[in-house]
Amino acid sequence: MKKRLTQSEEFEIMKLVLDKFLWLGFGVMAFGLYQMFVNTMSTGLAWIVVGIVILIIFMVIIVKEYEVIR
Repeated sequence: MKKRLTQSEEFEIMKLVLDKFLWLGFGVMAFGLYQMFVNTMSTGLAWIVVGIVILIIFMVIIVKEYEVIR
């Protein structure tokens, strides 16, 4: 038999997993800022845009999974 999780338990597990997306997104953006200082501006800006895309994907996943319909 499979154990069923409550909504709060499921949300806690999702927070643990999606927290890694946050770290990844901000890490990529920090790397982009570093690249702006070390290399060209366009290389760093490209990395920052990739970080922004990762964070937008994170936001879409959260809204899709936990949209409250009244």
